[in-house]
Amino acid sequence: MPRRHPGRLLAAAVALLVLAMVLNSVVRNDAFGWDVVGRYLTTSAVLSGLLLTLWLTAAVMVLGFLLGTVLAVMRLSANAVLRTLGWGYVWIFRSTPLLVQLLFWFNIGALYPTLGVGVPFGPQFATVQTVDLFGPTLTAVIGLTLHEAAYAAEVVRGGILSVDAGQTEAAQALGLSRWRTLRRIVVPQAMRSIVPTAGNMLIGTLKGTSIVSVLAVHDLLFSVQLVYNQTYQVIPLLLVATLWYVAVTTVLTAAQYHVERYYARGAARSLPPTPLQRLRTRLAALRVRPAAAADGARPSAGGDR
Repeated sequence: MPRRHPGRLLAAAVALLVLAMVLNSVVRNDAFGWDVVGRYLTTSAVLSGLLLTLWLTAAVMVLGFLLGTVLAVMRLSANAVLRTLGWGYVWIFRSTPLLVQLLFWFNIGALYPTLGVGVPFGPQFATVQTVDLFGPTLTAVIGLTLHEAAYAAEVVRGGILSVDAGQTEAAQALGLSRWRTLRRIVVPQAMRSIVPTAGNMLIGTLKGTSIVSVLAVHDLLFSVQLVYNQTYQVIPLLLVATLWYVAVTTVLTAAQYHVERYYARGAARSLPPTPLQRLRTRLAALRVRPAAAADGARPSAGGDR
């Protein structure tokens, strides 16, 4: 017989009671304006802002990890100059607030009115006005990418360092090149350490794109702000943005779980079950339990005569 835990049952009952009270206060509070939320949840302005937010997130993550991988290799290089430059980049961009970086790039025209392509310290073949080149969206992409690359570099470097040095030595003993060793042996094993942190960075980047609203970039939050500046329904419109952020974050969390499960192959004897597999197992156990109870209550063949 399993041991009873009345304390756990009491704690679970209290938690469910508090949850029910919170849900009741949220659903029945007219100040939330759920009818307004339903009206604006799928409007064209909100959906266009959502698409721009998703595009910003994808572009920043791809470009940030590409640049971060280069910086990680520089930090692991035996060349002292490359190693120092990589460390200096990470130090500068991790030490500066993201909002300060975005405002700096937004006002870069005050420092460099024109940008040109030509011979170093010589004539320039083509020039462009910085004001015409750096619009709000491009400024957001550049600022977020450079900021993200500093953190991605440390994530990639930590993942590479987590792989046992014996793996590289074994590959060298087999005559594999450094590039093939990195691509076929080091990186697949490093991904087990990189993916969880990279998933957190992806979700953080999704939410962090809301800061570009200060540059008048029409992301999800800025689109919502434009609407409630006209209707003065602040709380319902903020709930619209919140619901979309929660929905996208949920999808990304599920994708992260499956990617982690994919790279767990070879590290564990058996892969962890998916939520659907857990549900099927519990349903099967619930079906077996009544059948077992019925078999136990049935009289045996050698019963009373």
